[in-house]
Amino acid sequence: MESNYNKKKYLSLLSKEYKNINEVAEEIINLQAIINLPKGTEMFLSDIHGEYAPFEHILNNGGGIIKSKIDDIFGNTISKKERATLATLIYYPEEKLKLMKKEVTDLDEWYSITLYRLVEVAKNVSSKYTRSKVRKAITSGFEYVIDELLNSQAGNEKDKERYYKAIINTIIELNQADSFIIAISNLIKRMAIDHLHIIGDIFDRGTHPDFVIEKLKRFHSIDMQWGNHDVLWMGATCGNEASIATVVRICARYNNIGILEDGYGINIRPLSTFAMETYKDDDCKNFFPKVFDETKYDESDKMNISKIHKAITIIQFKLEGQLIKRHPEYHLDNRLLLDKMNLKKGYVLIDGQKYEINDTNFPTLDKENIYELTEEEKEVMERLCESFKKSSKLNDHIDFLYKKGELYTIFNSNLLFHACIPMTEEGEFKEVEFLGKRLKGREYLDVINDTISKTWFTKETVDKDLIDIMWYLWISPDSPFFGKDKMATFESYFVKDKKMSREAKNPYYYLTEREDICNKILKEFGLDERASHIVNGHVPVKAKDGETPIRGNGKLLVIDGGFAKSYQQKTGNAGYILTYNSNGLLLSQNKPFESVEKAIVEEKDIISELIVKKTGITRKSVGDTDIGKRLKEEIRDLEQLLLYYESGELKQIN
Repeated sequence: MESNYNKKKYLSLLSKEYKNINEVAEEIINLQAIINLPKGTEMFLSDIHGEYAPFEHILNNGGGIIKSKIDDIFGNTISKKERATLATLIYYPEEKLKLMKKEVTDLDEWYSITLYRLVEVAKNVSSKYTRSKVRKAITSGFEYVIDELLNSQAGNEKDKERYYKAIINTIIELNQADSFIIAISNLIKRMAIDHLHIIGDIFDRGTHPDFVIEKLKRFHSIDMQWGNHDVLWMGATCGNEASIATVVRICARYNNIGILEDGYGINIRPLSTFAMETYKDDDCKNFFPKVFDETKYDESDKMNISKIHKAITIIQFKLEGQLIKRHPEYHLDNRLLLDKMNLKKGYVLIDGQKYEINDTNFPTLDKENIYELTEEEKEVMERLCESFKKSSKLNDHIDFLYKKGELYTIFNSNLLFHACIPMTEEGEFKEVEFLGKRLKGREYLDVINDTISKTWFTKETVDKDLIDIMWYLWISPDSPFFGKDKMATFESYFVKDKKMSREAKNPYYYLTEREDICNKILKEFGLDERASHIVNGHVPVKAKDGETPIRGNGKLLVIDGGFAKSYQQKTGNAGYILTYNSNGLLLSQNKPFESVEKAIVEEKDIISELIVKKTGITRKSVGDTDIGKRLKEEIRDLEQLLLYYESGELKQIN
């Protein structure tokens, strides 16, 4: 009785939106039509690392989808050069228009031909969506005109041609061709990608993570999985000092202080002044930035950034030491290495073994209190913490990450997470002590996910120890964001024996070469292993050394191939694009992107080489997706409402 009461109560509420049989029937027909449409295209990107230019280009070209559509439509009718020009116009309409106006002799004729071609491309990419959805995606004031051109059924072909010609000629005569080209190009790009997955690591290495986030904020449909570098910035913005120092160190390491100063208004001057004075007689050669454009900077710039780099590195190690001592439950005592150095004899003691070090100039180390900051270092950190706290743009971007992101996502039967699930060598989920509990597998990830959210939304009142967890998740071998036996930052800077800077991966990374292990993980998350995949980033795939992004007989796909320029010499490529459309999965490997200027002027697209194509027996429809499941539930509810109207249990409003 209670169930029937609740059902009638719910249907009574639903009847306020659908007031009679006709309205209910109309919505059922509409939803049935939607679930039978082809599934929209999903795109998966990972490890963008602040590389805005190639990221923007991939969104502009739809991961190669737009070029493919142009080739399908016009491959036999217009030249390769014309197809490349049309594609570039769609990718960068405003910039390309300026160039074309200088090159074209008969502009009206070019406008007329180009508008026809753009309409054909728009028809093709929007064909899998409802007319209503396409119309809502047009945001530049040409909704009615574009809708008419895409959906006109005006008589026979001659009538239709005259109709098109009349509309296009009017657009040109009214000097609206440029605005129309921009509007329909944006629609094409919007329709090419129905949903975007960002599988971690927006920050660090590249120069403009801020631009990336601004672009993502405007994207129509998106989910994000946090990466280890994202978690680091999130912890820093929450106020964790060790995370702040690490963020600044990485920016210095990649000569990317500009993102702090110009991008987020972080005041680096106190650190710079301190570094120049403290290390004025130190060449800091071990701290030369990994990325340094000698055409833009001179030797003095290199020396200055190196001193900043060294100063913040020592501060970071001190702050990390304080955290480790304050939290014995982290089990990170093996990272306490500052106090293991013998500066007179030039070695450090690691796991009972002596290793020669390459630097003994540490003027801020106090033998009696080696992890204590000097007064000057404390002042530097106070100023940095204040800047991170007061940066409204940074806080806005991190708020976006917290609200839109999560540790893992299950979407259309695929499991997405950045790095790993900690496992034992025997292939079991590793049991980890976290916040006083023993956790493993999905339960462990769920607790971490909830904890991360709590640190942000209660950061003004939350216990400082909880914010410290953000740093722990960045560095711990048991963290699903890291997945290595140690973070060998100290060794990579100071130990001469380079074998000591190697970081052994969690067993997850070799175990998932096995299909049965991938299936075990999918089952842990309630997924059908016959129709599901795992998608990861985090560890760049070294394609030039023969590594493959395909693991576990195709059950796991690693799509970090080196978006960041600093990785590309090791990987031999520039990242991967994974798309999932109604026909199946497509995984492509990118060649490096040269520049936006060359993309526009020389029409150089990102060249993507198809690696794997997994297609199903039948084409997937919207009804096969998560959205389709929800729509089917809505249809069942509406059918119940229809029965109530027909039986008279609910009164119609006509």
